[in-house]
Amino acid sequence: MHKRWYDVDPTVSLAVSLIRNSDEETQVKCAEFIVDYAKEHSIKLKGNTLNDAFNYILRRWYDKNMLIAKAFDYFECASLDIKKELALDVINFLQNSSMKGY
Repeated sequence: MHKRWYDVDPTVSLAVSLIRNSDEETQVKCAEFIVDYAKEHSIKLKGNTLNDAFNYILRRWYDKNMLIAKAFDYFECASLDIKKELALDVINFLQNSSMKGY
């Protein structure tokens, strides 16, 4: 049994871990990438109540930044196939971003 939504697949888990271990600027760039990807692939967010939002605020590491939290909400709502594809794209994005820094 998987406790966290992103532990369902090792590639998705790796992508989330890489984002988590990045600096905040890189996390924000990844979040922008994920949100753009979600919009391009028509990923819809689940309807959360205000009470749900209140209960989850600052509970997860990625809730400290609203854009990052929104990106992870999109990531979580995607189908497993899309999650895997997005995870690979995020890993490539991170790899390309780090190479530009050198």
